[in-house]
Amino acid sequence: MTEKVSVESLLEEARLAKTMPPPQERLRLREAAGLTRAQVATAVGVARGTVLAWETGKSDPTPPGRLPYLRLLEGLAELHPAPAAPGDPIAALFTDQPYGTAPAPAAAETPAVAVPAALTGLETLRGEDGRAIEGDPGPCIRCGVETTYQSTDGRPLHSGAMCQPATTAPSPAAPPAVPPASAPVAAPPTAAPAAVSPVPARVPTRPQRRSKSAERAEADLMGLIRGAVEQEAERAGGDEDAALKALIGRAIPDVMHLFNETRATARYEYTAYPALPDILHKPSKREPDQIWEARPAYNNPAYSMRAPEKDVKVTALDVNAAYLSALKVWLPIGKLEHTTGSDGVGPKRSGVHLITPAPWTHPHLPDPLGDRDTPGALWITDATLRLLLRISGPKWGLTQAPTVHESWTSGATENFLDALRKLLVAARSEAIEAGDVLTLEYVKAMYSKFVSTMGESVHNREMVRPDWMHNIHAQAFALHCGRAYKADQAGLEVMALKHTDELHVIGDWQRVFTEGRGVSELKVKQGDGKTAGEYLVGKVTR
Repeated sequence: MTEKVSVESLLEEARLAKTMPPPQERLRLREAAGLTRAQVATAVGVARGTVLAWETGKSDPTPPGRLPYLRLLEGLAELHPAPAAPGDPIAALFTDQPYGTAPAPAAAETPAVAVPAALTGLETLRGEDGRAIEGDPGPCIRCGVETTYQSTDGRPLHSGAMCQPATTAPSPAAPPAVPPASAPVAAPPTAAPAAVSPVPARVPTRPQRRSKSAERAEADLMGLIRGAVEQEAERAGGDEDAALKALIGRAIPDVMHLFNETRATARYEYTAYPALPDILHKPSKREPDQIWEARPAYNNPAYSMRAPEKDVKVTALDVNAAYLSALKVWLPIGKLEHTTGSDGVGPKRSGVHLITPAPWTHPHLPDPLGDRDTPGALWITDATLRLLLRISGPKWGLTQAPTVHESWTSGATENFLDALRKLLVAARSEAIEAGDVLTLEYVKAMYSKFVSTMGESVHNREMVRPDWMHNIHAQAFALHCGRAYKADQAGLEVMALKHTDELHVIGDWQRVFTEGRGVSELKVKQGDGKTAGEYLVGKVTR
Protein backbone atom coordinates (compact mmCIF):
# COMPACT_ATOMS: atom_id res chain seq x y z
CA MET A 1 0.00 0.00 0.00
CA THR A 2 1.43 3.35 -1.04
CA GLU A 3 1.86 5.88 1.78
CA LYS A 4 -0.17 9.05 1.24
CA VAL A 5 2.03 12.10 0.73
CA SER A 6 0.57 15.50 1.59
CA VAL A 7 1.10 18.65 -0.43
CA GLU A 8 2.60 20.36 2.63
CA SER A 9 5.22 17.63 3.07
CA LEU A 10 6.21 17.89 -0.59
CA LEU A 11 6.51 21.68 -0.26
CA GLU A 12 8.64 21.27 2.86
CA GLU A 13 10.95 18.84 1.03
CA ALA A 14 11.19 21.30 -1.84
CA ARG A 15 12.06 24.13 0.54
CA LEU A 16 14.75 22.02 2.20
CA ALA A 17 16.20 21.24 -1.21
CA LYS A 18 16.40 24.91 -2.17
CA THR A 19 19.75 26.60 -2.34
CA MET A 20 20.47 28.41 0.92
CA PRO A 21 21.74 31.95 0.40
CA PRO A 22 25.47 32.33 1.06
CA PRO A 23 26.77 33.51 4.46
CA GLN A 24 27.32 37.13 3.35
CA GLU A 25 23.68 37.44 2.28
CA ARG A 26 22.41 35.84 5.51
CA LEU A 27 24.35 38.47 7.43
CA ARG A 28 23.15 41.29 5.16
CA LEU A 29 19.49 40.36 5.52
CA ARG A 30 19.62 40.16 9.32
CA GLU A 31 21.46 43.49 9.62
CA ALA A 32 19.14 45.17 7.11
CA ALA A 33 16.17 44.15 9.30
CA GLY A 34 17.91 45.35 12.46
CA LEU A 35 17.67 41.91 14.11
CA THR A 36 20.15 40.50 16.60
CA ARG A 37 21.55 36.99 16.41
CA ALA A 38 19.80 36.21 19.68
CA GLN A 39 16.43 37.13 18.15
CA VAL A 40 17.06 34.95 15.10
CA ALA A 41 18.26 32.06 17.25
CA THR A 42 15.13 32.18 19.41
CA ALA A 43 12.84 32.34 16.37
CA VAL A 44 14.37 29.34 14.57
CA GLY A 45 15.07 27.27 17.69
CA VAL A 46 18.87 27.13 17.71
CA ALA A 47 21.71 28.56 19.79
CA ARG A 48 23.05 32.06 19.17
CA GLY A 49 26.46 30.60 18.30
CA THR A 50 24.81 28.49 15.60
CA VAL A 51 23.49 31.62 13.87
CA LEU A 52 26.99 33.10 14.11
CA ALA A 53 28.43 29.98 12.45
CA TRP A 54 25.81 30.17 9.68
CA GLU A 55 26.61 33.82 8.97
CA THR A 56 30.38 33.36 8.94
CA GLY A 57 30.28 30.23 6.78
CA LYS A 58 31.68 27.92 9.46
CA SER A 59 28.65 25.65 9.04
CA ASP A 60 25.55 25.35 6.87
CA PRO A 61 21.99 25.32 8.24
CA THR A 62 20.66 21.82 8.90
CA PRO A 63 17.29 20.49 10.12
CA PRO A 64 15.38 21.16 12.25
CA GLY A 65 16.49 24.81 12.22
CA ARG A 66 17.12 24.98 8.45
CA LEU A 67 13.50 25.31 7.33
CA PRO A 68 12.38 28.09 9.72
CA TYR A 69 15.68 29.88 9.04
CA LEU A 70 15.06 29.67 5.29
CA ARG A 71 11.50 30.98 5.75
CA LEU A 72 12.88 33.90 7.74
CA LEU A 73 15.42 34.71 5.03
CA GLU A 74 12.69 34.54 2.37
CA GLY A 75 10.61 37.06 4.26
CA LEU A 76 13.58 39.34 4.90
CA ALA A 77 14.57 39.16 1.22
CA GLU A 78 11.11 40.44 0.27
CA LEU A 79 11.42 43.32 2.72
CA HIS A 80 15.07 44.09 1.95
CA PRO A 81 15.97 43.09 -1.63
CA ALA A 82 19.65 43.03 -2.48
CA PRO A 83 20.97 46.36 -3.81
CA ALA A 84 21.63 46.22 -7.53
CA ALA A 85 24.45 48.75 -7.63
CA PRO A 86 26.63 48.36 -10.75
CA GLY A 87 29.92 46.69 -9.99
CA ASP A 88 28.76 45.36 -6.60
CA PRO A 89 29.76 41.65 -6.68
CA ILE A 90 27.52 40.70 -3.78
CA ALA A 91 24.46 42.39 -5.29
CA ALA A 92 25.14 40.69 -8.62
CA LEU A 93 25.13 37.27 -6.97
CA PHE A 94 21.69 37.61 -5.41
CA THR A 95 19.57 39.48 -7.95
CA ASP A 96 17.77 36.37 -9.23
CA GLN A 97 18.03 34.02 -6.25
CA PRO A 98 14.90 31.81 -5.85
CA TYR A 99 14.58 32.47 -2.09
CA GLY A 100 13.74 36.18 -2.57
CA THR A 101 11.90 38.41 -4.96
CA ALA A 102 13.50 40.48 -7.65
CA PRO A 103 14.55 43.99 -6.70
CA ALA A 104 11.92 46.71 -6.96
CA PRO A 105 12.00 49.05 -9.96
CA ALA A 106 14.76 51.61 -9.94
CA ALA A 107 12.35 54.45 -9.15
CA ALA A 108 11.31 52.73 -5.92
CA GLU A 109 14.93 52.26 -4.87
CA THR A 110 15.90 55.93 -5.16
CA PRO A 111 16.83 57.18 -1.69
CA ALA A 112 14.77 59.96 -0.11
CA VAL A 113 17.90 62.13 -0.17
CA ALA A 114 19.82 62.38 -3.44
CA VAL A 115 23.22 60.70 -3.25
CA PRO A 116 26.07 62.90 -4.54
CA ALA A 117 28.46 61.21 -6.92
CA ALA A 118 31.25 61.51 -4.34
CA LEU A 119 29.24 59.34 -1.93
CA THR A 120 28.64 56.44 -4.30
CA GLY A 121 30.79 53.35 -4.18
CA LEU A 122 31.36 53.57 -0.41
CA GLU A 123 31.71 50.24 1.38
CA THR A 124 30.81 49.17 4.90
CA LEU A 125 33.68 48.83 7.38
CA ARG A 126 33.93 45.15 8.31
CA GLY A 127 36.15 43.05 10.56
CA GLU A 128 38.27 40.13 9.48
CA ASP A 129 35.27 37.81 9.97
CA GLY A 130 33.22 39.80 7.46
CA ARG A 131 30.88 41.29 10.02
CA ALA A 132 30.03 44.98 9.92
CA ILE A 133 31.72 46.91 12.72
CA GLU A 134 29.60 49.22 14.82
CA GLY A 135 30.69 52.72 15.71
CA ASP A 136 29.32 55.90 17.17
CA PRO A 137 25.66 56.52 16.22
CA GLY A 138 25.23 59.32 13.75
CA PRO A 139 23.19 60.42 10.72
CA CYS A 140 23.92 58.33 7.63
CA ILE A 141 25.82 60.36 5.03
CA ARG A 142 23.43 59.08 2.34
CA CYS A 143 19.95 59.22 3.84
CA GLY A 144 20.37 61.17 7.10
CA VAL A 145 18.72 58.46 9.23
CA GLU A 146 20.74 57.53 12.33
CA THR A 147 22.89 54.39 12.14
CA THR A 148 25.63 52.79 14.24
CA TYR A 149 27.47 51.44 11.20
CA GLN A 150 30.16 53.27 9.26
CA SER A 151 31.88 53.31 5.91
CA THR A 152 35.52 52.45 5.33
CA ASP A 153 36.40 56.14 5.56
CA GLY A 154 34.93 56.37 9.09
CA ARG A 155 31.64 58.16 8.34
CA PRO A 156 28.17 56.88 9.40
CA LEU A 157 26.66 54.68 6.66
CA HIS A 158 23.96 52.02 6.80
CA SER A 159 25.39 48.50 6.58
CA GLY A 160 25.53 47.32 3.00
CA ALA A 161 24.42 50.84 2.00
CA MET A 162 20.87 49.74 2.95
CA CYS A 163 19.58 53.25 3.58
CA GLN A 164 16.22 53.57 5.28
CA PRO A 165 13.39 55.46 3.53
CA ALA A 166 12.29 58.69 5.17
CA THR A 167 9.08 58.32 7.19
CA THR A 168 7.78 61.64 5.85
CA ALA A 169 8.74 63.55 2.76
CA PRO A 170 11.15 66.33 3.63
CA SER A 171 10.15 69.91 3.01
CA PRO A 172 11.58 71.27 -0.24
CA ALA A 173 13.24 74.07 1.70
CA ALA A 174 14.74 71.80 4.36
CA PRO A 175 18.50 71.20 4.13
CA PRO A 176 19.90 67.64 4.02
CA ALA A 177 20.59 66.09 7.46
CA VAL A 178 24.34 66.06 6.81
CA PRO A 179 25.46 68.59 4.20
CA PRO A 180 28.38 67.77 1.92
CA ALA A 181 31.80 68.56 3.34
CA SER A 182 32.28 71.93 1.67
CA ALA A 183 28.81 72.82 0.38
CA PRO A 184 26.67 75.53 2.04
CA VAL A 185 23.64 74.15 3.86
CA ALA A 186 21.20 75.89 1.52
CA ALA A 187 22.98 74.91 -1.71
CA PRO A 188 20.70 73.46 -4.42
CA PRO A 189 20.95 69.66 -4.95
CA THR A 190 22.52 70.08 -8.40
CA ALA A 191 25.53 71.86 -6.86
CA ALA A 192 26.18 69.24 -4.16
CA PRO A 193 28.37 66.80 -6.16
CA ALA A 194 30.74 69.55 -7.31
CA ALA A 195 30.98 71.02 -3.81
CA VAL A 196 32.04 67.79 -2.08
CA SER A 197 35.72 67.75 -1.24
CA PRO A 198 37.69 64.76 -2.61
CA VAL A 199 38.98 64.27 0.94
CA PRO A 200 36.05 63.23 3.17
CA ALA A 201 35.35 65.65 6.00
CA ARG A 202 35.39 64.20 9.49
CA VAL A 203 31.91 63.87 10.94
CA PRO A 204 31.62 65.57 14.37
CA THR A 205 32.15 63.11 17.21
CA ARG A 206 28.82 64.10 18.75
CA PRO A 207 25.95 63.41 16.34
CA GLN A 208 23.95 66.39 15.22
CA ARG A 209 20.76 64.44 15.76
CA ARG A 210 20.19 61.80 18.40
CA SER A 211 17.26 59.43 18.61
CA LYS A 212 15.00 59.54 21.65
CA SER A 213 15.89 55.92 22.41
CA ALA A 214 19.60 56.81 22.51
CA GLU A 215 18.89 59.72 24.84
CA ARG A 216 16.79 57.50 27.11
CA ALA A 217 19.53 54.86 27.16
CA GLU A 218 22.16 57.41 28.20
CA ALA A 219 19.83 58.82 30.85
CA ASP A 220 19.31 55.31 32.25
CA LEU A 221 23.06 54.68 32.42
CA MET A 222 23.65 58.05 34.05
CA GLY A 223 21.05 56.95 36.59
CA LEU A 224 23.12 53.84 37.33
CA ILE A 225 26.17 56.00 38.09
CA ARG A 226 24.18 58.35 40.34
CA GLY A 227 22.50 55.41 42.04
CA ALA A 228 25.81 53.72 42.89
CA VAL A 229 27.14 56.91 44.49
CA GLU A 230 23.95 57.46 46.48
CA GLN A 231 23.93 53.85 47.63
CA GLU A 232 27.50 53.88 48.94
CA ALA A 233 27.08 57.33 50.51
CA GLU A 234 24.02 56.08 52.40
CA ARG A 235 25.80 52.91 53.52
CA ALA A 236 28.76 54.96 54.77
CA GLY A 237 26.47 57.13 56.87
CA GLY A 238 28.02 60.39 55.70
CA ASP A 239 31.64 59.18 55.87
CA GLU A 240 32.86 60.37 52.45
CA ASP A 241 36.19 58.54 52.70
CA ALA A 242 34.45 55.24 53.42
CA ALA A 243 32.01 55.83 50.55
CA LEU A 244 34.84 56.61 48.15
CA LYS A 245 36.75 53.48 49.19
CA ALA A 246 33.64 51.38 48.52
CA LEU A 247 33.08 53.01 45.11
CA ILE A 248 36.69 52.44 44.08
CA GLY A 249 36.37 48.83 45.20
CA ARG A 250 33.41 48.25 42.87
CA ALA A 251 34.73 50.36 39.98
CA ILE A 252 35.81 47.42 37.79
CA PRO A 253 32.54 45.41 37.80
CA ASP A 254 30.55 48.64 37.56
CA VAL A 255 32.41 49.95 34.52
CA MET A 256 32.22 46.56 32.81
CA HIS A 257 28.46 46.59 33.37
CA LEU A 258 28.24 50.08 31.86
CA PHE A 259 30.41 48.98 28.94
CA ASN A 260 28.17 45.99 28.25
CA GLU A 261 25.07 48.19 28.46
CA THR A 262 26.51 50.64 25.93
CA ARG A 263 26.97 47.65 23.61
CA ALA A 264 23.55 46.12 24.19
CA THR A 265 22.81 46.06 20.44
CA ALA A 266 26.40 45.46 19.30
CA ARG A 267 27.44 42.52 17.19
CA TYR A 268 31.14 42.15 17.88
CA GLU A 269 31.85 39.67 20.69
CA TYR A 270 34.80 41.22 22.51
CA THR A 271 34.91 38.31 24.98
CA ALA A 272 35.74 35.94 22.12
CA TYR A 273 39.18 37.47 21.82
CA PRO A 274 41.59 35.93 19.30
CA ALA A 275 44.78 34.08 20.10
CA LEU A 276 47.62 36.56 20.63
CA PRO A 277 51.26 36.30 19.53
CA ASP A 278 53.97 35.66 22.13
CA ILE A 279 55.12 39.29 22.06
CA LEU A 280 51.80 40.25 23.73
CA HIS A 281 52.08 37.67 26.51
CA LYS A 282 53.95 38.23 29.77
CA PRO A 283 56.74 35.67 30.30
CA SER A 284 55.80 35.75 34.01
CA LYS A 285 53.66 37.81 36.40
CA ARG A 286 56.58 40.13 37.15
CA GLU A 287 57.94 40.47 33.61
CA PRO A 288 56.33 42.71 30.99
CA ASP A 289 55.59 41.69 27.43
CA GLN A 290 57.59 43.12 24.52
CA ILE A 291 55.42 46.12 23.63
CA TRP A 292 56.87 49.60 24.17
CA GLU A 293 54.20 52.20 24.99
CA ALA A 294 56.45 55.30 24.61
CA ARG A 295 55.76 56.85 28.00
CA PRO A 296 57.28 60.37 28.04
CA ALA A 297 59.70 61.52 30.75
CA TYR A 298 61.26 64.68 29.33
CA ASN A 299 63.15 67.65 30.82
CA ASN A 300 64.53 70.37 28.57
CA PRO A 301 68.35 70.27 28.85
CA ALA A 302 68.55 74.03 28.19
CA TYR A 303 67.10 74.80 31.63
CA SER A 304 67.84 73.75 35.18
CA MET A 305 66.24 74.35 38.56
CA ARG A 306 69.76 74.32 40.03
CA ALA A 307 71.10 77.17 37.88
CA PRO A 308 72.60 80.07 39.90
CA GLU A 309 70.07 82.61 38.61
CA LYS A 310 66.50 81.41 38.32
CA ASP A 311 64.79 84.10 36.32
CA VAL A 312 62.69 82.20 33.78
CA LYS A 313 59.08 81.53 34.82
CA VAL A 314 57.60 78.10 34.04
CA THR A 315 53.92 77.17 34.25
CA ALA A 316 53.10 73.55 35.12
CA LEU A 317 49.85 72.48 33.45
CA ASP A 318 47.58 69.57 34.26
CA VAL A 319 45.93 67.56 31.50
CA ASN A 320 42.39 66.50 32.40
CA ALA A 321 41.26 62.87 32.10
CA ALA A 322 44.07 61.78 29.78
CA TYR A 323 43.09 58.11 29.67
CA LEU A 324 39.43 58.97 29.16
CA SER A 325 40.34 60.95 26.03
CA ALA A 326 42.54 58.06 24.87
CA LEU A 327 39.53 55.73 24.64
CA LYS A 328 39.05 57.31 21.21
CA VAL A 329 41.70 55.17 19.49
CA TRP A 330 41.97 52.71 16.61
CA LEU A 331 41.62 49.19 18.08
CA PRO A 332 42.16 45.92 16.19
CA ILE A 333 38.91 44.00 15.73
CA GLY A 334 39.40 40.39 14.74
CA LYS A 335 42.27 37.94 14.57
CA LEU A 336 45.70 39.53 14.48
CA GLU A 337 47.52 38.56 11.28
CA HIS A 338 51.28 38.55 10.80
CA THR A 339 52.74 40.54 7.91
CA THR A 340 56.23 41.61 6.91
CA GLY A 341 57.43 44.98 5.75
CA SER A 342 54.74 47.65 5.70
CA ASP A 343 51.95 45.34 4.50
CA GLY A 344 50.23 45.52 7.89
CA VAL A 345 50.21 49.34 8.01
CA GLY A 346 47.02 51.10 6.93
CA PRO A 347 44.49 53.72 8.03
CA LYS A 348 41.87 51.05 8.81
CA ARG A 349 44.22 48.56 10.48
CA SER A 350 45.64 48.46 13.98
CA GLY A 351 47.78 46.27 16.20
CA VAL A 352 51.49 46.26 16.98
CA HIS A 353 54.55 46.78 14.78
CA LEU A 354 58.25 46.02 14.95
CA ILE A 355 60.10 49.14 13.79
CA THR A 356 63.50 50.78 13.68
CA PRO A 357 62.97 54.48 14.43
CA ALA A 358 64.84 57.34 12.82
CA PRO A 359 67.18 59.37 15.07
CA TRP A 360 65.53 62.12 17.12
CA THR A 361 67.49 65.35 16.70
CA HIS A 362 65.41 67.86 18.67
CA PRO A 363 66.67 68.17 22.27
CA HIS A 364 64.21 71.03 22.86
CA LEU A 365 61.27 68.64 22.29
CA PRO A 366 60.29 65.29 23.83
CA ASP A 367 61.13 62.17 21.85
CA PRO A 368 57.89 60.56 20.56
CA LEU A 369 59.25 57.20 21.72
CA GLY A 370 59.62 58.43 25.28
CA ASP A 371 62.47 57.85 27.67
CA ARG A 372 64.21 54.93 25.97
CA ASP A 373 67.80 53.91 26.65
CA THR A 374 68.16 50.87 24.38
CA PRO A 375 68.71 51.67 20.68
CA GLY A 376 67.61 49.52 17.76
CA ALA A 377 64.37 47.86 16.75
CA LEU A 378 61.40 47.69 19.10
CA TRP A 379 57.75 46.67 19.15
CA ILE A 380 55.35 49.62 19.32
CA THR A 381 51.59 50.07 19.10
CA ASP A 382 49.63 51.39 16.17
CA ALA A 383 48.91 54.56 18.17
CA THR A 384 52.64 55.29 18.43
CA LEU A 385 53.23 54.47 14.78
CA ARG A 386 50.48 56.89 13.72
CA LEU A 387 52.20 59.62 15.75
CA LEU A 388 55.57 58.87 14.13
CA LEU A 389 54.07 58.92 10.65
CA ARG A 390 52.24 62.18 11.39
CA ILE A 391 55.28 64.09 12.63
CA SER A 392 57.45 62.72 9.83
CA GLY A 393 55.04 64.13 7.24
CA PRO A 394 55.43 67.42 5.37
CA LYS A 395 53.37 69.44 7.88
CA TRP A 396 55.69 68.76 10.82
CA GLY A 397 58.91 67.38 9.33
CA LEU A 398 60.33 66.61 12.77
CA THR A 399 61.81 63.24 11.90
CA GLN A 400 62.06 60.57 9.22
CA ALA A 401 59.47 57.82 8.95
CA PRO A 402 60.40 54.63 10.82
CA THR A 403 61.26 51.38 9.07
CA VAL A 404 58.55 48.79 9.65
CA HIS A 405 59.90 45.22 9.73
CA GLU A 406 56.81 43.19 10.65
CA SER A 407 53.36 43.63 12.18
CA TRP A 408 50.53 41.84 13.95
CA THR A 409 47.37 43.69 12.87
CA SER A 410 43.73 43.30 11.88
CA GLY A 411 40.91 45.46 10.60
CA ALA A 412 40.16 48.22 13.11
CA THR A 413 37.64 50.76 14.33
CA GLU A 414 38.15 54.05 16.17
CA ASN A 415 34.70 54.01 17.79
CA PHE A 416 34.58 50.72 19.70
CA LEU A 417 34.82 52.37 23.13
CA ASP A 418 33.33 55.73 22.19
CA ALA A 419 29.85 55.18 23.64
CA LEU A 420 31.41 54.36 27.02
CA ARG A 421 33.79 57.32 26.71
CA LYS A 422 30.95 59.76 26.03
CA LEU A 423 28.91 58.39 28.92
CA LEU A 424 31.79 58.84 31.38
CA VAL A 425 32.60 62.29 29.97
CA ALA A 426 28.98 63.32 30.56
CA ALA A 427 29.04 61.93 34.11
CA ARG A 428 32.34 63.68 34.81
CA SER A 429 31.03 67.01 33.50
CA GLU A 430 27.87 66.71 35.58
CA ALA A 431 29.92 65.98 38.72
CA ILE A 432 32.20 68.97 38.11
CA GLU A 433 29.25 71.30 37.59
CA ALA A 434 27.61 70.06 40.78
CA GLY A 435 30.83 70.13 42.81
CA ASP A 436 30.36 66.39 43.47
CA VAL A 437 33.83 65.13 44.39
CA LEU A 438 32.58 61.62 45.21
CA THR A 439 31.11 61.03 41.75
CA LEU A 440 34.12 62.65 40.08
CA GLU A 441 36.55 60.27 41.81
CA TYR A 442 34.27 57.30 41.13
CA VAL A 443 34.20 58.06 37.40
CA LYS A 444 37.98 58.49 37.39
CA ALA A 445 38.40 55.11 39.08
CA MET A 446 36.14 53.47 36.52
CA TYR A 447 37.92 54.63 33.38
CA SER A 448 41.44 54.28 34.79
CA LYS A 449 40.83 50.75 36.10
CA PHE A 450 38.98 49.80 32.91
CA VAL A 451 42.15 50.54 30.93
CA SER A 452 44.69 49.17 33.41
CA THR A 453 42.92 45.81 33.90
CA MET A 454 42.12 45.26 30.23
CA GLY A 455 45.22 43.14 29.68
CA GLU A 456 46.30 40.06 31.60
CA SER A 457 44.88 41.07 34.99
CA VAL A 458 43.52 39.00 37.86
CA HIS A 459 41.12 41.83 38.64
CA ASN A 460 39.17 41.69 35.37
CA ARG A 461 38.39 38.29 33.88
CA GLU A 462 35.83 39.60 31.41
CA MET A 463 38.28 41.21 29.01
CA VAL A 464 41.76 39.98 28.09
CA ARG A 465 43.05 42.32 25.40
CA PRO A 466 46.63 43.45 26.12
CA ASP A 467 46.82 44.77 22.54
CA TRP A 468 43.95 47.16 23.33
CA MET A 469 45.45 48.19 26.66
CA HIS A 470 48.82 49.00 25.07
CA ASN A 471 47.16 51.01 22.29
CA ILE A 472 45.09 53.06 24.76
CA HIS A 473 48.14 53.76 26.94
CA ALA A 474 50.18 54.70 23.89
CA GLN A 475 47.37 56.90 22.59
CA ALA A 476 47.43 58.88 25.84
CA PHE A 477 51.21 59.34 25.49
CA ALA A 478 50.90 60.25 21.81
CA LEU A 479 48.26 62.89 22.59
CA HIS A 480 50.55 64.23 25.31
CA CYS A 481 53.48 64.56 22.88
CA GLY A 482 51.14 66.24 20.43
CA ARG A 483 50.40 68.95 22.99
CA ALA A 484 54.11 69.61 23.41
CA TYR A 485 54.65 69.88 19.65
CA LYS A 486 51.63 72.20 19.38
CA ALA A 487 53.05 74.41 22.14
CA ASP A 488 56.41 74.60 20.38
CA GLN A 489 54.84 75.45 17.03
CA ALA A 490 52.90 78.27 18.74
CA GLY A 491 56.09 79.82 20.14
CA LEU A 492 56.09 78.41 23.67
CA GLU A 493 59.15 76.65 25.09
CA VAL A 494 58.57 73.17 26.44
CA MET A 495 60.28 72.74 29.80
CA ALA A 496 59.04 69.27 30.72
CA LEU A 497 56.60 66.53 29.72
CA LYS A 498 55.80 63.88 32.32
CA HIS A 499 53.46 60.92 32.75
CA THR A 500 50.21 61.51 30.85
CA ASP A 501 49.10 64.70 32.55
CA GLU A 502 51.96 67.17 33.11
CA LEU A 503 53.07 69.74 30.55
CA HIS A 504 55.47 72.48 31.72
CA VAL A 505 55.85 75.44 29.38
CA ILE A 506 57.50 78.86 29.24
CA GLY A 507 55.34 81.63 27.75
CA ASP A 508 51.72 82.69 27.47
CA TRP A 509 50.08 79.26 27.38
CA GLN A 510 46.50 80.59 27.47
CA ARG A 511 46.74 81.82 23.89
CA VAL A 512 47.47 78.21 22.81
CA PHE A 513 45.34 76.06 25.12
CA THR A 514 41.90 76.53 26.64
CA GLU A 515 41.89 76.75 30.42
CA GLY A 516 39.33 74.66 32.26
CA ARG A 517 38.48 71.23 33.67
CA GLY A 518 36.97 69.71 30.54
CA VAL A 519 38.59 66.72 28.84
CA SER A 520 39.98 68.92 26.06
CA GLU A 521 41.17 71.67 28.40
CA LEU A 522 44.22 72.27 30.62
CA LYS A 523 44.54 73.85 34.04
CA VAL A 524 47.41 75.08 36.21
CA LYS A 525 48.79 72.30 38.36
CA GLN A 526 47.78 72.40 42.03
CA GLY A 527 49.72 71.14 45.05
CA ASP A 528 52.61 71.88 47.40
CA GLY A 529 55.41 70.32 45.38
CA LYS A 530 58.38 72.22 43.99
CA THR A 531 56.95 72.17 40.49
CA ALA A 532 53.33 72.95 41.35
CA GLY A 533 51.76 75.93 39.59
CA GLU A 534 54.45 78.41 38.58
CA TYR A 535 58.17 78.21 39.38
CA LEU A 536 61.49 79.67 38.23
CA VAL A 537 64.36 78.02 36.40
CA GLY A 538 67.71 79.21 35.13
CA LYS A 539 69.29 79.09 31.69
CA VAL A 540 72.10 76.55 31.37
CA THR A 541 75.30 77.86 29.82
CA ARG A 542 77.65 75.47 28.09
